Amino acid sequence: MKTVPIQLPSTVFSALRKNPEEFVQEMRIAAAVKWDELGEISQSKAAEVAGLTRAEFINALSRYRVDFMQYTAEELAQEIANVD
Repeated sequence: MKTVPIQLPSTVFSALRKNPEEFVQEMRIAAAVKWDELGEISQSKAAEVAGLTRAEFINALSRYRVDFMQYTAEELAQEIANVD
């Protein structure tokens, strides 16, 4: 795993009432959730970014009130057309 240093003001940790390690982990999850929601990355890649299993990531989506099924109108129409 690659370690990337990140500098944050020491005052930000109180925002979520978390220690620095917990805060950074929550940042990873929040970024992965948003990127998944925007369709920028796949759900499996988002789980990897978040440092979670796929099941844990789906639970995180629920916690952030993001639907785990992200379909565009075209994708949904294609899914419906392919139903046998």
